[in-house]
Amino acid sequence: REEMVERISENDDALLEQYLAGKLPTPEELKAGMRRVTIANRAVPVICGSALQSLGVQLMLDAVIDYLPSPNDVPAVTGIHPQTNAAIERPADEEAPFAALAFKVVTDQHVGRLVYFRVYSGTIKAGMTVYNATKGVRERMGRILLMHANRREDVESIHAGQIAAAVGLKNTFTGETVCDERDPIVLETIRFAAPVISVAIEPKSRAEQDRLTDSLIKLAEEDPTFLVRYDKETGQTIMSGMGELHLEILVDRLRREFKVEASVGKPQVAYREAITKIAKARGRFVRQTGGRGQFGDCELELEPQVAGTGYTFENKIVGGSVPREFVPAINKGAEEALQTGVIAGYPVMDVKVKLVDGSYHAVDSSEIAFKIASSMAIKEGLHRAGSVLLEPVMELQVITPGQYLGDVLADLSSRRGRIKTMEGQGDTQVVEADVPLVEMFGYATDLRSSSQGRATFSM
Repeated sequence: REEMVERISENDDALLEQYLAGKLPTPEELKAGMRRVTIANRAVPVICGSALQSLGVQLMLDAVIDYLPSPNDVPAVTGIHPQTNAAIERPADEEAPFAALAFKVVTDQHVGRLVYFRVYSGTIKAGMTVYNATKGVRERMGRILLMHANRREDVESIHAGQIAAAVGLKNTFTGETVCDERDPIVLETIRFAAPVISVAIEPKSRAEQDRLTDSLIKLAEEDPTFLVRYDKETGQTIMSGMGELHLEILVDRLRREFKVEASVGKPQVAYREAITKIAKARGRFVRQTGGRGQFGDCELELEPQVAGTGYTFENKIVGGSVPREFVPAINKGAEEALQTGVIAGYPVMDVKVKLVDGSYHAVDSSEIAFKIASSMAIKEGLHRAGSVLLEPVMELQVITPGQYLGDVLADLSSRRGRIKTMEGQGDTQVVEADVPLVEMFGYATDLRSSSQGRATFSM
């Protein structure tokens, strides 16, 4: 307590005089001093607690009221005109044109989609039309609700400096401005950090697949730091968030609010395959049944190409050992066969296929026969051409205080990382490295643990 009184007094002239005169301030004087210091941005009150167990939440709400500025303690908000980009100021005044910022979207099971907004200037009444200046669309403000933890109160109007929730704003999302259409303004949007951790999610039963997808979309609408995407290559739904606790809470909400049971696991990594040397192989497809048969025969040469070149096909036949009309079928068969490699069934990258020889039958040859023969030649050729597995490698940047640099480097080495550069700026070290993606699962948590939560990374 003595240290706290000292710190506040150091930053506030009124309390400093008292302190030097040997007079201890009363709790009311301390609070008033702390409020002045906080508003002047000279110090930050820190309160311990845990949202998960609801510890210290009341204390934190009281501190918001006691120490943080009211709209009258801060300068008028500034924004820009959507058409001219000219800077505009809006005072916290009920008579000024209406301007508010949407800062949260929630799906409520009783009233539907709720948009929380903070009114910076003016007044708005329930049922009025507002203008979304960020998107340039009109919206109808249906009901306006004051939110009191577990109950809602309908109100007719809401004024500058207040926070409320609106029902009926269908196209307004977090960080967007709603205002009076006659005096449009775009307020500074909220910037969100990029998600750092990803997990794969799947429903417990096939019947819940559609409900899981709908529920995840609703959660992603509410939380801009939560992203959901479908990985075509692995067939998994991947969700990304700010940490393991963040994702655990979202999975818990799926179960409690949306009644969807889901399993969470490590995302699969999409590998690739490639060849390392030139190889030739022949594919021969012959089927003889009653009536017309099938005959296709071609010799292909496989050659590795520079990374990023992709697939190319070349017809090297002269003299017509394979008629020209069958060449597109051979090309198609080769391209399709390269989608599944011989090591683990992953797509084969950067291969040049040359058609060097073949033979045909005047009656029995067909496009399908040559397509199958081409596919057989590719499979045989991949075995001979020294196929290897390629894994995705990520560029990683870690920003850490200097004292944890050794731990960070040791951890990256254990993950098969290759350090590229290290730069120091004061006490902060920036490490750039290449690390295989498969080793990066759970890295966010490990990095926070080893650096007391002070190191960050982007990948």
